[in-house]
Amino acid sequence: MNHSFDSFAAAYAQSVPSVEQRNRVLRNTYWLLALSMVPTVLGAWIGVATGLATAMSPLVSMIVFFAGAFGFMFAIERTKNSAAGVPVLLGFTFFMGLMLSRLVGAVLGLSNGASLIMTAFAGTGLIFLGMATLSTVIKRDLSSMGKWLFIGAIMLMVAGIANVFLKSSALMITLMVLAIGIFSAFILYDLKRVQDGEETNYITATLSVYLSIYNVFQSLLSLLGIFGGNDD
Repeated sequence: MNHSFDSFAAAYAQSVPSVEQRNRVLRNTYWLLALSMVPTVLGAWIGVATGLATAMSPLVSMIVFFAGAFGFMFAIERTKNSAAGVPVLLGFTFFMGLMLSRLVGAVLGLSNGASLIMTAFAGTGLIFLGMATLSTVIKRDLSSMGKWLFIGAIMLMVAGIANVFLKSSALMITLMVLAIGIFSAFILYDLKRVQDGEETNYITATLSVYLSIYNVFQSLLSLLGIFGGNDD
């Protein structure tokens, strides 16, 4: 009996990543996250310069976005344990930058567009910093949060798709505010999972946190464009 307990304890100890391993995954996640911003900015710049995203109608843009995003996410999942994982993830962030260029271009069309983009960038940075700090302070297990956040994200997506046809400004603004709240909480949840040793692959962790940061930035920039934009 004692022997079997010792075997179980040894197996459990092996399955739980050490503090050093967790810290390494977290460090790699932060590095890759910082690196992923380069292709995103490059993609957005190329998109604005070529007018690629604005050439597509909102419906075509949405189809391209979902097809590309899910295709890349499938490829990242398949390559996350190989040397191809990082280049595939960076390719995905470039694609996401291209898709962001329609919004960035529209905001840059406002006289204070550049400052609005910097404000959204700073706001997103502050939210990320706040959630990253919070993830190191909170000791309780947040795993039950994941299910509710996922349901919230799915409902946001469905309502967002519906609004392409409904074209309701009030619904759009409501969804943006909710998106900032839900995806800020996702940043906290995903970083806490790495720190608790529940997520041991830094490419998967980077993808999750990147998507949340992307959604927070996009929603913040849209709200700033609506409420803070000057046409003259």
